[in-house]
Amino acid sequence: MLSQLDPKMALSLNPQLQHAIMFANGSFCAVGQVRKYTGEPYIHHPIRVMAFIDQANVVTDTMRKAAILHDCMEDTAVTYEDIERNFGKGVADLVDQLTDIARLEDGVRAVRCNINRAHTAKATPEAKTIKLADVIDNCENIVELAPSFATTYLEEKRLLLEVLTEGDARLYRHAHSIVHDGILKLKETK
Repeated sequence: MLSQLDPKMALSLNPQLQHAIMFANGSFCAVGQVRKYTGEPYIHHPIRVMAFIDQANVVTDTMRKAAILHDCMEDTAVTYEDIERNFGKGVADLVDQLTDIARLEDGVRAVRCNINRAHTAKATPEAKTIKLADVIDNCENIVELAPSFATTYLEEKRLLLEVLTEGDARLYRHAHSIVHDGILKLKETK
């Protein structure tokens, strides 16, 4: 996976970031997770999220590692303790803040989104910055890849942006623009 990174970026990664990429990639591969709609290896998504947070005014290696690991607890068998043992409490805490907590038994999608949004609202500005990068990557091409789902998804992200204002201002503007442009594009096609 490291060979698929931009060569300049790969050279700049410290061993702990390289370890986070390998750890996350292993956890995604263990459950056969790929990107929905594209089928690309899932690790590409957290690597892009890490690249987006590098555009933030303040970014730390703890944030970079959490960006790489942000979907591990939610989508794989990885636990908080696994992340803490391998990457420290600070990284584990950020990943925990980024992990959706709603379960299918909590109700319909809208109810689960409300639960997850309330959880995200309590997150630190660092976690909210990572979440903004996640929104950017997830929404950049959703209209083209899944137009029927994009209507629901972009509205969910529009509501999520309301609780992400404490994240990095540059990433907030970028995420806001992508979400709102996507909503407008969908309205134009109707």
